[in-house]
Amino acid sequence: MSMMRKGLTLLALLAVSACAGVEPASRNTNPGQIDLLRGALPVASGPRVQVLQAKYAVAEVRVDVPRTLTVSEANTFMPVADIVWRGEPRGDRFAQVAQVFNDGLLAGVQGMETGPGVIVEVVVTRFHCLTEKTRFTVGGNHAIHFTLTVRDAASGALLEGPRPVVADIKAAGGAAAIAEDQAGRTQRVVVVERLAEVIRRELSGPASGPEAEAALVSRFQGNMLITATGRGL
Repeated sequence: MSMMRKGLTLLALLAVSACAGVEPASRNTNPGQIDLLRGALPVASGPRVQVLQAKYAVAEVRVDVPRTLTVSEANTFMPVADIVWRGEPRGDRFAQVAQVFNDGLLAGVQGMETGPGVIVEVVVTRFHCLTEKTRFTVGGNHAIHFTLTVRDAASGALLEGPRPVVADIKAAGGAAAIAEDQAGRTQRVVVVERLAEVIRRELSGPASGPEAEAALVSRFQGNMLITATGRGL
C-alpha cells in the first residue's frame, strides 16, 4: 500500500510539474511549490509540491477603505488614482470596493475553523482595475493592494502584521474581455475570486505528514483537475 501511494504521488508530481502557473500570493515561501487549500487555485512552476492548511479559526473579517484614497472616473488607459473601478455602475466607489473585498475575503476564509480564533483586519491601499478604454482594447492588470492584520479574537492581541499584501492579477482585454463578460466572468467575479485565493494563502501554513500526502493524491485522482493553465476545476 505504501509503494502504491508513493507511486501515485510521483505521478502527481510529474503531471503537475508540466503545468503553467498563475501569480502567487505575496508571501508564498517558495515559487516552486503548489499550494492546495480547500479548492484554492494551484500554483505550478516547479517539481516541488506543498499542501497548505489553515492556521486560524476566523471569527470576523473587517474591511476598511479609507476615504483619503483618491478616486478617478476618467476613461483613460491609466488614470492617476488609488481607486479605479468600472466593474459596477457609477456610485460610491468606496462602498463598492469595500463590498468586493468583503465578498472575496469571506469566501476565502469559509471553512477556516481550526486553530486560534482571530479577527482579520484589512485596509485597502490600492484598487486600480481597468477602465473601459483599457479593458476593451489592450487589457492589463488589476492592481489590488492592502495591509493585513491578524488579532486574537478574545483579547485583541496582535498576532500578525500589519503587513502589505499584493494581490495583483492579469486582466483580459479586447475580444477576450468581451467573451468573459458574455460568459458572466466579469471584472467583479475575477477580483472576488482572486481575493478569496490570496486570503486563504495568507492565513495558512505548510501541512506535512500523511494527511498532506493523502490530500495531494486524492485531488490528483479526481477531486481536483490540474489543467495546462494551472487552474483547479
